[in-house]
Amino acid sequence: MRNLRFRSAATAATTALVAALALTACGQSDAVGAASKPDTTTASTASTASTSTPKDEATEKPQDSTGENAQTASNNNSSSSNKANSKGSGGNKKSNARTTCTGGNTKVTVTNVTRPINHLLVTATNTGSKNCDAYYAPLLGFDDAQSVTQINEDSQPQAVVTLSPGQSAYASIALGGGDGSPTTAAYKLSVSFSGRDNQGSVGSVANLTLPKGTKTNNDTSVSYWQATMADALTW
Repeated sequence: MRNLRFRSAATAATTALVAALALTACGQSDAVGAASKPDTTTASTASTASTSTPKDEATEKPQDSTGENAQTASNNNSSSSNKANSKGSGGNKKSNARTTCTGGNTKVTVTNVTRPINHLLVTATNTGSKNCDAYYAPLLGFDDAQSVTQINEDSQPQAVVTLSPGQSAYASIALGGGDGSPTTAAYKLSVSFSGRDNQGSVGSVANLTLPKGTKTNNDTSVSYWQATMADALTW
């Protein structure tokens, strides 16, 4: 009986020792787990700190980019405005551009009129894209005449006749001149234009066929260019 009790007591002591060792082992494991937690927190904090800078930089870049775009847009608007002004200025210059009327930028015709008698009408129509000035009087040559037809100085207008594209200037030819009657048959007529300085003809010459039965004499004359047909036929 004593031996049995001794063995039972020994077995119980052994079991208690094993349990104590197991508890000690579990305590150390928990301690290690508890010690590892600060490391995890530190790593998480470090990770947060390392990613905060890119976020700040990403926030700043759109601000800089927006500023550059605004400046670019402002420069583009200014450039567009300058171009529009430049175009507008160019348009004004084109509309105000002037040149001298010549046979190259006008269409010239010669026609018979019933009143006054023994008169022809010369018409010059601006066919160009610019205003042209019809200076002084047309310089006329009948057939193979060596000199131009005389000009009626009394017909000089108050201002130079300026023709917009499509407009016409007029001059009358008094075939008989004075009180005489025309006696010399004529078939061809050359019409030249005077320059601003009135020192001869400028540009190309218009060569026309005269109406059938046209006659001239030594007193035949031509008027200055006039703005209307009625004004031209008063001479």
